[in-house]
Amino acid sequence: MTAYRRNFVPGGCFFFTVNLAERKLSLLTDHVEVLRAAFRETHRRHPFTIDAIVVLPDHLHTVWTLPEGDADFAMRWQLIKSTFSRGLARNERISRSRSAKGERGISQRRYWEHTIRDEIDFARHIDYVHINPVKHGLVDRVRDWAPSSFHRHVGLGNYPADWAGDQSADGRDYGER
Repeated sequence: MTAYRRNFVPGGCFFFTVNLAERKLSLLTDHVEVLRAAFRETHRRHPFTIDAIVVLPDHLHTVWTLPEGDADFAMRWQLIKSTFSRGLARNERISRSRSAKGERGISQRRYWEHTIRDEIDFARHIDYVHINPVKHGLVDRVRDWAPSSFHRHVGLGNYPADWAGDQSADGRDYGER
């Protein structure tokens, strides 16, 4: 088994990507209120700051800052993923290895984590989070994707409401579809 190296930095800031086990499903957006409840419950028990987040049908991206002296993002993800899974009907396909361990088949076991290095890295990852629905062809304008912290950032004055423009008019291809 691969030994994953996580960079546990107390009070650190991190970018994460979390995927569904079956990437063709849209469980995250279909059940976004269940997901929000899982985040709220975990945050209530183990505080952290969500600097940015976007929920897409089959994956999510987020940037978190942990409290000073706390580096346990792994426990928070375990709680979020398990709380979300418990909120869904048991009708997913489950592999033998997951079944043997009593696991659900909702999320991929692993997730991508990147430690934010500085303010430039932070800004780039916040932008990446917010542009992602456009990149995946889900909307033409960032502001048209509801499950995103972009709207909060506009309210805070961090972005103009028309940030990144209207991608339908310029003919550019923004990646995976």
